[in-house]
Amino acid sequence: MDRHQVFDRTLVLQRRLRALKQHGTSADFLLARAADDLEERLSAVERRFDVAVDLASHTDLAAEALRRSGKVSAIIRIEDDARFLTGASTGIVADQEVLPLQAASIDLAVSLLSLHLTNDTPGTLLQIRRALKPDGLFLGAMAGENTLTELRECLIAAESEISGGVSPRVAPFADVRDVGGLLQRAGFTLPVTDIETYTVRYDNLFALMRDLRAMGVQNSLFGRSRKPLTRQFFMRAAEIYAERFSDPDGRIRATFSFIWMSGWAAHESQQKPLKPGSAKASLADFLKDAEKD
Repeated sequence: MDRHQVFDRTLVLQRRLRALKQHGTSADFLLARAADDLEERLSAVERRFDVAVDLASHTDLAAEALRRSGKVSAIIRIEDDARFLTGASTGIVADQEVLPLQAASIDLAVSLLSLHLTNDTPGTLLQIRRALKPDGLFLGAMAGENTLTELRECLIAAESEISGGVSPRVAPFADVRDVGGLLQRAGFTLPVTDIETYTVRYDNLFALMRDLRAMGVQNSLFGRSRKPLTRQFFMRAAEIYAERFSDPDGRIRATFSFIWMSGWAAHESQQKPLKPGSAKASLADFLKDAEKD
């Protein structure tokens, strides 16, 4: 096993396909929210894009948001299995970590809630930036570090109590500052990151886990334990969850955090940072004036 492989991406694909077959789009409410946010963010961009690529969003929700925006002429969806390709967009089957895109061939790239499950996220971002034409835009959302913190805490507590040890059961999610650094490392100009956090309430832990299965996002870590979990483990985890993260009405809270990213491919028309020493007034002079006032 490659030491850089955090996720079993074959298993990730299998579970997403199983979820699609068994549950359809019944649990796509988070993706729908991200698609609405995408449309709103794109509305603030005052330009049109000839060719846009929707990278591994697994449904047509992102493409529909692009169409509603009225700012995109052609949309290409890239998915790692043809069964995800629905709707009116042109589709390509390819691994999102090996993009079949020529350099400087697209104007806009979007990705909703899939980049956090890549093993080479920096490499994928670099490929996206290379595929953009000068002054092309990337907009994406990935799960952030606060996602499912309650579930992680309760699973760790239950397993530690029952077996005396723990194994990874919830994926590690990125910090917003680290994601900003990844955008810069990939060569994007004017990189911006921010966080949107949502709280979803459930009757109990088992209702939350049913939604996660319907989303196809169960534990796909390479380092996961292969030992079957017992009913005792789940019952204790549910008790701990109810004790620590329930509201007065008895329902539990689950946090989902989206890190939004935007960055541009370099172009001469873009704003440039001032060179060191080019300022016309010094900070020391400003502070002296402020003291006088």
